[in-house]
Amino acid sequence: MHDREPKVPLSGWGHRPGPGDRSQRPPPSRLRRAGDRFVRLAEEILGEDLDAKIARIQMHPNEVGHDPFGFDPEASRYALAAAAILHRRYFRTLVHDIERVPGEGRVLLVANHSGQVPIDGMMIATSLMLDLDPPRFPRSMVERWTAELPFFSVLFPRLGQVVGSPENARRLLRQGESLLVFPEGSRGISKTFDQRYRLVDFGLGFMRLALETRTPIVPVAVVGAEEQYISVADLDGLARVLGMPAFPIIPQLLLGLVAPLPVRYRIYFGEPLSFEGDHDDDDSVIEEKVWTVKAAIQSLIGRGLQEREGIFR
Repeated sequence: MHDREPKVPLSGWGHRPGPGDRSQRPPPSRLRRAGDRFVRLAEEILGEDLDAKIARIQMHPNEVGHDPFGFDPEASRYALAAAAILHRRYFRTLVHDIERVPGEGRVLLVANHSGQVPIDGMMIATSLMLDLDPPRFPRSMVERWTAELPFFSVLFPRLGQVVGSPENARRLLRQGESLLVFPEGSRGISKTFDQRYRLVDFGLGFMRLALETRTPIVPVAVVGAEEQYISVADLDGLARVLGMPAFPIIPQLLLGLVAPLPVRYRIYFGEPLSFEGDHDDDDSVIEEKVWTVKAAIQSLIGRGLQEREGIFR
């Protein structure tokens, strides 16, 4: 038996049953009561009404009120409370030009990737839910290998993240979602410190997707994540043996410092870009369009590096 409320067809994420519905509700579980207390605590710490922001986020359930990818609004509510504390208090994120993100309709958010673990994606998503008006809930594409990991293979879908495939991406965009992608993939997130803020080659799939679905692209740059877990080397051979995309050597972990360093995040949103053409064009044609997006992100990164006074400021 599950204590979770039955899902109903709703357009908004933050729906709460009215007084007339409560007789139909099962008593909340101990876990849910603890989750509600955590959300209240986060709101006190931040001085913000998180549930009010959540209530304004429009979702796109299917005809029976379910998300076909396994998204669980209640689990994501608790995750947002934790992410909001990191966003506002721990990383003290500075968000620039977020109003450039369209308030509705499909959009591809294309960002640089770094930091060994995908906290950068979490902070971009959190900024869209807390700092954008109206708020949006972005979906992101995760690596296929994460579907084989214990715990994360269940957690990621419940938090709205989707295994990266062209079919999943098309489906999300055609139902008007905002989709966050990292064309550098695992090569970007696992960069060593000497390669920080240098973009590696972008995959071409996101551009073919944008052309096929006629979706605008918003370039996004994250400055700060490169220093949260500083990697001094990547043991490629060991990574291959273990079936991992990378095996970074991170001194702070060797010293027992598990938490990321409290660097200051800066997130920059660029002007939306629209592209015309055939999504089946030769790679050379697609690469020219991809270069435009990559150059826009690199320019935003350069701006962020120039504006900051240090990794913690």
